[in-house]
Amino acid sequence: MPIPHSQLETWSHQGPIISSSTTYQSIKNALEHSNSPISQMISSGAVKVYLQGSYANDTNIRGDSDVDVVVELTDAFHSNKHQLTPPELQLHEQVYSPASYGWNDLRNDVIKALNLYYGESYVDTSGNKSIKVLPNSGRLRADVVPVVSYRKYHYFNGMYDHSKDDGVSLTHMTTKSRIVNYPEKHYQNGVQKHQNTNKLFKPTVRMIKNAVSYLVDNGTLKKEVAPSYFLQCMVYNIPPNLFDADLTQTYCNVVNHLHGADLSSFTCQHEMHSLFGADDTSWNEIDARVTLNALIDLWNEWYTA
Repeated sequence: MPIPHSQLETWSHQGPIISSSTTYQSIKNALEHSNSPISQMISSGAVKVYLQGSYANDTNIRGDSDVDVVVELTDAFHSNKHQLTPPELQLHEQVYSPASYGWNDLRNDVIKALNLYYGESYVDTSGNKSIKVLPNSGRLRADVVPVVSYRKYHYFNGMYDHSKDDGVSLTHMTTKSRIVNYPEKHYQNGVQKHQNTNKLFKPTVRMIKNAVSYLVDNGTLKKEVAPSYFLQCMVYNIPPNLFDADLTQTYCNVVNHLHGADLSSFTCQHEMHSLFGADDTSWNEIDARVTLNALIDLWNEWYTA
């Protein structure tokens, strides 16, 4: 027996956002507080604070517990200059000088600000990418991610004559490798995909995320096999014509297309690199296939699931 339409409809709905808004505002208050080492940098625009993840993209579901908050240093930047010619590289070095305040400084100051505002017992700095602020009454758990602006150059003829892709970067605390992401491209591409699918992209993402959450809750899948970010990127690669106003048809279209697709050709939603690979920002294709097979079995065996 297939999954009832009423269940798919429920799964497609956005989860609560009041607690996430409260949490985001609380983190902003902590960082902008007069005691915060970066309060003046935020006021001047040298540091930006903004939402990222499912709450920012309207793909959050009931049960999403983490609010992702980015703290971006815009007064400095990391860059990829591999495409620049030797003269362009020389000109870039002449135009820009090394920054005196960088990612390590920002991370340390964010930790200080959070400790001062919440107390050290509520701030967990053990993560490789984010600083976790533990939940309290009315506040969800927050992943606070300090980053530095990132530029991937295509050519450089001067400060006002160049081509680049803008992203953010951070350092993995254990491996010390640089992690690059493109949150603005991710967001804008999601908005465009939503429009191109008659506003069916985001409900479909939520439907698939909830189906996977159901499979995790009943023990069929392990949570780490199918992170929600990768699920959204996978759905992003579905052709627009397969999104249907009938959610039953959409579910079938999505899993059938993915089952027969060459996943190696899939990109992340920001379209800057492949969805699948071996690094920290990529999904494992084996895990994706396990997830897809579980979604197919869920459809075919709903009453026994």
